[in-house]
Amino acid sequence: MKKITIYDTTLRDGAQGEGINFSLSAKIRIARCLDEFGIDYIEGGFAASNPKDMAFFDEMKTVRLKHAKLAAFGSTRRARLTAAKDPGLAAILRTGAPVATIFGKSWLLHVEKVLKTTAEENLKMIADSVRFLKKHGKEVIYDAEHFFDGYLDNPEYALRTLQAAADAGADALVPCDTNGGRLTSEVARITAEVRARFPGAALGIHTHNDSDLAAANSLAAVEAGATMVQGTINGYGERTGNANLCSIIPSLALKMGAQMACGARLGNLRSVSLLVDEIADQRPPKNRPFVGESAFAHKAGMHVDAVSKVSRSFEHVDPAAVGNERRILMSELSGASNVRLKTGEMGLVFQKNSPAVKDILQKLENMEKNGYQFESTEASFKLLVQKVLKKHVPFFDLQGFSVVVQKKDGTSKATTTATIKVSVKGQTELTAGEGDGPVDALNSALRKVLRRFYPAIDSVVLEDYHVRILNPESATQATTRVLIESSDGRERWGTVGVSENIIEASWEALVDSVEYKLFLDEHRRRSSKK
Repeated sequence: MKKITIYDTTLRDGAQGEGINFSLSAKIRIARCLDEFGIDYIEGGFAASNPKDMAFFDEMKTVRLKHAKLAAFGSTRRARLTAAKDPGLAAILRTGAPVATIFGKSWLLHVEKVLKTTAEENLKMIADSVRFLKKHGKEVIYDAEHFFDGYLDNPEYALRTLQAAADAGADALVPCDTNGGRLTSEVARITAEVRARFPGAALGIHTHNDSDLAAANSLAAVEAGATMVQGTINGYGERTGNANLCSIIPSLALKMGAQMACGARLGNLRSVSLLVDEIADQRPPKNRPFVGESAFAHKAGMHVDAVSKVSRSFEHVDPAAVGNERRILMSELSGASNVRLKTGEMGLVFQKNSPAVKDILQKLENMEKNGYQFESTEASFKLLVQKVLKKHVPFFDLQGFSVVVQKKDGTSKATTTATIKVSVKGQTELTAGEGDGPVDALNSALRKVLRRFYPAIDSVVLEDYHVRILNPESATQATTRVLIESSDGRERWGTVGVSENIIEASWEALVDSVEYKLFLDEHRRRSSKK
């Protein structure tokens, strides 16, 4: 079992992704999280690039990491300066980080056209920089920028750049697919040739995802001899991103038998992924491998039937191994197995040929024909089941509502007032609420009525509101589907409404959201009494 070192560059390379901007406190929080998870190296930032990165290193001097080593990133010395007088190398020393990661040029195209220096001077820049940092007691990781492109252009020169770093005392050599354009077969072949040239060196791999191959290329490099993998949480990074450690780490641990410090904490992988998303203010894609909400979601009836009998028939790893869980989706493609498993989560047990299962399926199919969608709106599905089984007791009944939007002139802001009349526990209530729009006003009015009877609804927060036009060819008469995501701080749920009238569709989804909260609380109370 090969021992693999994981090097995280979320705080540096990941922060270069479009829309990603970490505050100082956010960077520290992420660093602590990565350390707890068992990441071996945490690259904190480009030492000479901006004051915020330097402030991070200053702050980290007071933070005690349990496992990870902190690395400061920078470049080799400039062509016309000595290492001792290079401001970039001096900045690395000022960080106080025990590890210095520097990049140098491997591709003559960059040496001659970008740096505008000679091939021999570039080799001296690499060697001088590594030797200088080693002299000051740093562990030095040398990132060979554009190595694979440079190797394909001139293999002997690319290898000479690595030799310069190795001879100067670099602790690790890391070939980089900086443009992200190399095929997996190329990365595997070239990494094997580098390993043969430097049999005793610690060899790493750093890939970008421009061809959607970063994770595959990283794993191929490990198979070819690399023992360090660089990447970012969730694959954040410039352009299309870096190698995604949330895909690489479980593949190494569960499929390649690699030994890693974070392997013992693999069950925390999804929570690490979500935390970084939250801090980065990014909505996580549902279809992310391993850690995504849909990574172990099953929709087709035949698949659900198979996975309920033998989980590995449609799951390549155990969801719990990466901190995830299996989800059974409900749609027109669902079969009886989907319904039985899904209702089983509600504490309802049906036999294989139960008429109730057929009734639920029929209702589900009819509603989806009319535009409803229950894949991401499980709360509406659970309420639907209660209604089909005639077990649903409404917490309140709508007797009517009206919404008035007023705009006095072309420059004034529109105001919205909603009036609703509902019956709650035998009492009829009429009230009004104001909001930024019709849905906000209806939500305000509904809460105002229900708060006296059900104070718990104050904990419900509408997390997301999504509208989709189902038949745009009908223009303003088109059918609208509204999806609402809500949370009470303990659970998160989705509801759906459909109508040609967007306000009516919104109301339907809003009512389901509130009713599900009350249904949830009632279920919790019953469970606590058992």
